[in-house]
Amino acid sequence: MKKKNKRNYCYNNRELSWLDFNFRVLEEALDEHNPIIERAKFLGITASNLDEFFMVRVSNVIKRMGKKPKKRDLSGFKPKKLFGILSKKIHKFFQQQISCFKHFIIPELKKNKIEFLSWKQLDEHQKMFLENYFERIVFPVLTPMAIDPGRPFPFISGRSLNIAFELKNAKGKTVFGIVNVPPVLPRYIELQCESSRKFIFLEQLIESQIHSLFELYDVKSSCFFRITRNSDFEIDEEAENILTEVQKSIKKRKRGSIVRLEFQGKQNKKECSETKKFLIKMFKVKKDDVYQSEIPIDLRFLMKFTNEKWDPKLRFAPQQSANPAAAFYKKNNVFDAIQESDLMVAHPFESFDAVVNFVKQAAEDPKVLAIKQTLYRVSANSPIIDALIKAADNGKQVTAFVELKARFDEENNILWAQKLEKSGCHVIYGIPGLKTHCKIILVVRQEGETIRRYLHLGTGNYNDITAKYYTDVGLFTCKTKFGMDASALFNSLTGYSHNEDYQKLIVSPKGTRKFFKKMIDNEIKNAKSGSPSKIIIKVNAIVDKDIINKLYDASNAGVKIKMIIRGMCCLIPGLKKMSENIEVISIVGRLLEHSRIFYFENGGSPQIFMGSADLMPRNLNRRIEVIFPVEQEPLKKRAADMLNLMLSDTVNARIQNEKTHYKRVYKKEKRIINSQMEFFKIAHGDLKKTSAEPSCEKQIQDLANDFENNFENIRNMILSKKMTEIRDLFYK
Repeated sequence: MKKKNKRNYCYNNRELSWLDFNFRVLEEALDEHNPIIERAKFLGITASNLDEFFMVRVSNVIKRMGKKPKKRDLSGFKPKKLFGILSKKIHKFFQQQISCFKHFIIPELKKNKIEFLSWKQLDEHQKMFLENYFERIVFPVLTPMAIDPGRPFPFISGRSLNIAFELKNAKGKTVFGIVNVPPVLPRYIELQCESSRKFIFLEQLIESQIHSLFELYDVKSSCFFRITRNSDFEIDEEAENILTEVQKSIKKRKRGSIVRLEFQGKQNKKECSETKKFLIKMFKVKKDDVYQSEIPIDLRFLMKFTNEKWDPKLRFAPQQSANPAAAFYKKNNVFDAIQESDLMVAHPFESFDAVVNFVKQAAEDPKVLAIKQTLYRVSANSPIIDALIKAADNGKQVTAFVELKARFDEENNILWAQKLEKSGCHVIYGIPGLKTHCKIILVVRQEGETIRRYLHLGTGNYNDITAKYYTDVGLFTCKTKFGMDASALFNSLTGYSHNEDYQKLIVSPKGTRKFFKKMIDNEIKNAKSGSPSKIIIKVNAIVDKDIINKLYDASNAGVKIKMIIRGMCCLIPGLKKMSENIEVISIVGRLLEHSRIFYFENGGSPQIFMGSADLMPRNLNRRIEVIFPVEQEPLKKRAADMLNLMLSDTVNARIQNEKTHYKRVYKKEKRIINSQMEFFKIAHGDLKKTSAEPSCEKQIQDLANDFENNFENIRNMILSKKMTEIRDLFYK
């Protein structure tokens, strides 16, 4: 009899934990406190998330099912058992998406005079408008595909929306046909209405005009369908040309095996059952891989739909990013400001322009000799890329490390890499066996007889679009040791040099695992000796078994541990004699929590670090990551205050219990704190402190005491007409 791994109960499964995260996003779509357009957007996000989950994680589980021997994962599941549990949970989630759209989103939109109509609900004027639109715009793009002995079943691309038809020819024989709903056209069409906004789906218009596509056939029935393909492909890291290998991988992804088939229509609808049977046979999918929806499939359209112009009351109140700290503007340029002190920016509360302008000024500054930067995910019209090209045009040495293996951004990154190369930049495509995920800019500047290096180190991508709704933190510094480490890092990225002896930076894959173990061990030592000990960790995910075990050891030693984990959390808090001193919360709200911050009490002399790495095997073992210390006291205090404010959130935070269930932390008797909105206030100067803020009553009492204590002084000053002293006293 095999000995059971007794410790498996201590770890949550990463796939199941991720699904719990998507449930938390769905909660935002169901939350009546959120405006309806924002609720619809959250629902669209859950659909996009679920697509990627199938394309990568579900595909990975299926792949493991075909391997021998069938290894158990961290949580003790074998692939087949896990797949069965996942399938049930995903089907449940899918039904909740349907319920959310049907029973909450659609009725609430209708209350606000926003409506999706079926073809039967249209009046004659609307039908004439749509028929004209079909003839002019839609019909020329469509390609009807009949399926018979001379025309085999066509290739269907992943995540494309299609209509399948059951047809009868002149001889009464049944055949099938397929029409792809063209993704180049808008998914929905707005109808002309004076007092309301009404829409119809493009696929419904195409379905209504099918007689013009299959004129030689009688249409018996039709149904909308969509497939999801496996997109989890490995790249040959030893290939001579990494660019060519990535391009091959993109082509493979488009033809990956099918992992999900979706139909639109009621469960008991019999009129298109033959069409469904035909498609299931053609796609060779099993019963558990089929998802039947009563609502429009592919809810990703909601993300674009919600970006239309709407009544402001149907949206979140707009939040404007503040200009960064005043220190940026005290000097003639950003380099003078950084020389004076390290600078920290928190996005999107403070504008990402601080980072863009750093690169722009470097591109134009005659003293700048070189710019080196890592690029993982950038926007389609990146101002940072433009600045790097401008720098090359100005004769500066520009080195861009473009990670081509950034999943689902490969094609965009290839385009940028080629554009940078054409402009004269030196472009590195990647390191075999590793992804370059660190966020770092190095600017080399000649100042008199010396060379000074300026850095930006961040927790998030150099993407001006996602920086508007991803929360991230960045540090600007020109400290010598940081600059030396940055140069050593880039030399190892671009050449054959290898360095492990960094003075300030902690670099994966060699350094981060050792670093975290060392820091946790130090807290264990302090707890056992009676010195102050505490750990606060904010990351997107924690999956790594060794780090989890080390945190369990710290908990058992008496170290108080608080964790802010947005998504996957394989650590289980609150287990007796295991994790009783660990608390885990997840913040899911208007913004996507993305920053990585690490706090260690260090016996009463706190140390704070930030960086690009989550606590996952891939980040610690298979990626180039950078963790950096925050050293200046004002910035350390600011970072600590940020963590404390997030831990006090009562609006967006959910707390995880020992059964891995999440519940909102909000209680009526507690002060309502939305940490994300508070950070906007702080950035604009409306709040002076984050945590331990005195109550209004205390502030009023303090003012009253000050006035009482100074009343006699003020009276004498007024009598003496000492207005300057009076003014100074009141300002104080």
